[in-house]
Amino acid sequence: MNIDIEWLAGVLRAAAKAEILPRFRRLDDIDIQVKTEAIDLVTAADLAAEQFIKAEISRKMPSALFVGEESVAADPQLLRALADAELAVVVDPIDGTANYAAGLPLFAVMAAVVVGGETVAGIIYDPMGDDWMLAEQGGGTWLRRPDGSGRRLHVAPPLPLPEMVGTASIAFVPPGKKVEILQNFAKVRLVSHYRVAGHEYRTFVSGHSQFVSYNKLMPWDHLGGALMAQEAGGYVARMDGSAYRPHHIEGGLLAAIDKESWEQLRRNVFTF
Repeated sequence: MNIDIEWLAGVLRAAAKAEILPRFRRLDDIDIQVKTEAIDLVTAADLAAEQFIKAEISRKMPSALFVGEESVAADPQLLRALADAELAVVVDPIDGTANYAAGLPLFAVMAAVVVGGETVAGIIYDPMGDDWMLAEQGGGTWLRRPDGSGRRLHVAPPLPLPEMVGTASIAFVPPGKKVEILQNFAKVRLVSHYRVAGHEYRTFVSGHSQFVSYNKLMPWDHLGGALMAQEAGGYVARMDGSAYRPHHIEGGLLAAIDKESWEQLRRNVFTF
């Protein structure tokens, strides 16, 4: 099945130009709503950007199942349909909505293409930097700019555990394990969390960190980034060591620069 990944990347950029950037730091209180809790927000820009992207995909790929973060919030059945879809496009209109709503210039627009239950392409667009990170299955991970320039990306070289730098979200780690995990972070050099998976994956696949980890696995947050991590030479698996698939929403996820590093981190740091 031929997927025009360059076209889809252009759609994400167009949505950002039309709906996201004009609203940045210009949202009124009425434009920001709480979904499930205070750290789970949706803005007028999320909704408008998703509708923009959905309309373009519907015209170009009418047979594709569209699974957008905000569409699933309105119709959870869409998420269940992903596992069996012949072709699906999974979209996060604004990854890092909390940052966006706070006026922080660290957010992304993301998409992944799923064919027969397998992720075959991923895109992370940075509206502030105006560039993409792209991956297609078997084709590597690439930085692309609007002028056509770019380069292939690779994960960093191995480091001993005490020298590793990475990002990790513990927001959805079981409460009884949070203190243990926070204490374990002392075993590595530095752990950060940007509240935007897109930029955390970008940091990893461009060779600036040794790991990324999450516990909640919504597909719009992780399908594209996990594929990019693998295509950039990294090792990705759920916490039980199994492969990460589009229908998984639990089980945790850890990406590291190689399998040995993954095993060290799982054994010594991510012990939940």
